[in-house]
Amino acid sequence: MDIASANAWLHAETFWGMSAASLLIATVAAVVTYLVLTMLQGWAVARARRAASEHRQRGPAQLLMEVLSGTSHLLIVLAALLVGAGMLDLPGRWPARVEQLWFLAVALQVGLWGTRATALVVERYRVHHGGTSPTQISASATLMSWGLRTLLWATVLLAILSNVGVNITAFVASLGVGGIAIALAVQSVLGDLFASVAIAVDKPFEVGDFIVVGGVAGTVQQIGVKTTRISALSGEQVVMSNTDLLKQTINNYRYMRERRIVFHFRVPYGTSAEAAEAISQAVRRIIEAEPKARFDRAHLQSFGETGLTYEVVYIVLDPGYNVYMDLQQKINLALMRALQALDVPFAVPERRVHVADLPAAWQLQTPPPAAGPMPVGTTA
Repeated sequence: MDIASANAWLHAETFWGMSAASLLIATVAAVVTYLVLTMLQGWAVARARRAASEHRQRGPAQLLMEVLSGTSHLLIVLAALLVGAGMLDLPGRWPARVEQLWFLAVALQVGLWGTRATALVVERYRVHHGGTSPTQISASATLMSWGLRTLLWATVLLAILSNVGVNITAFVASLGVGGIAIALAVQSVLGDLFASVAIAVDKPFEVGDFIVVGGVAGTVQQIGVKTTRISALSGEQVVMSNTDLLKQTINNYRYMRERRIVFHFRVPYGTSAEAAEAISQAVRRIIEAEPKARFDRAHLQSFGETGLTYEVVYIVLDPGYNVYMDLQQKINLALMRALQALDVPFAVPERRVHVADLPAAWQLQTPPPAAGPMPVGTTA
């Protein structure tokens, strides 16, 4: 059979109402499309694996390659078949159905790409921010991933239903009403959920931080979806709602590098000016002798109610509370010895009441003299 005869046969022979030539062209187009898409996917996968093996920092281009490497092989086959079908002169409603299948394939693939992109971005966030608090970051990353994927696939589903002719207006309205009802029913839970996300993103504290909130002081043990658990100084575990926790002022001691200390003491008013000046110098020498302290100031601050009031300020170069207490004890003992050497006592709080005069009604009456013993033999 020569070329002319083969060409004539291809145009004359029909299958399912279509010529063999058009079917052959459609098949070749489908095969070429499949091969090209497969090669592109393989190239993207190779680039992603090479970058992962080199441990390079992921940029936008690298993330795009990794997203494209997640292309579904089944959808590639479907796309190739649809390209071939587009080369045919299909009867009846088949062209519209092919268009719907195209939309379905593209929507599903976009959903898969979006899911992969979400996973990569959330994983990148978790690795970048999870060095100090992996439990907290893992929980927030899971919540963000779940929320983004739910929103993505809900959008894809609604788009597919709208494309096939389903009226989604009433469906979306019913979803909105149902969502409002559910939100009202679980309002407190959703509040704690969003508070947990806010804690994960804003990081007012992390697991292991020592915080003071309200009347609770302790170390953060766990940050959950609804509650945060704190190991209090007194030994018990305090469970607080995330929403209530964020409504209060939180003192976080994690970033404390040094501690500023202010304390006062008093000496009696009988202290001479020379001794009062020597006390300030003695306090300065005591604090400067400590390697873990930095002297700031020591002044005769005021004339108090019960004596001369001194104010002393110094910096503890270690954030540990026990270090501060040990240092304060040493300073107090040294201060006692210094005052003993100066023969100056501490002022003792006391109150003296001076009565200038009393009203006549309050003056004590002089009691009458006691009656003497009655003579023997005398009767009253």
